Amino acid sequence: QEQLVESGGGLVQAGGSLRLSCAASGRTFSRYAMAWFRQAPGKEREFVAAITWSFVNTYYSDSVKGRFTISRDNAKNTVDLQMNSLKPEDTAVYYCAAGDYDSGLYDYWGQGIQVTVSS
Repeated sequence: QEQLVESGGGLVQAGGSLRLSCAASGRTFSRYAMAWFRQAPGKEREFVAAITWSFVNTYYSDSVKGRFTISRDNAKNTVDLQMNSLKPEDTAVYYCAAGDYDSGLYDYWGQGIQVTVSS
């Protein structure tokens, strides 16, 4: 079936880096915006980054701007999130999603992957 599956999470020390990858299957998402969200324990889900289908526009939350980079490879049907200079407050379950950035509606979601940053 149609799926988004995240990988690449884990435990890293503060200041370190991780690369998350989201692999899509079941359909081609080349015409969808792709995004990353995260949810920390006891907190609401928050937007992290998005990239439009055109590859031209990327968007980042203020908390990650300058540290995280979102990219996509339509040929491989994947979207990545390169996370540098990680902080303990980046600890969360990270979700990839596919949908429409302008409307804010995301139709497909991954299962989530844990990222833990130790101090």
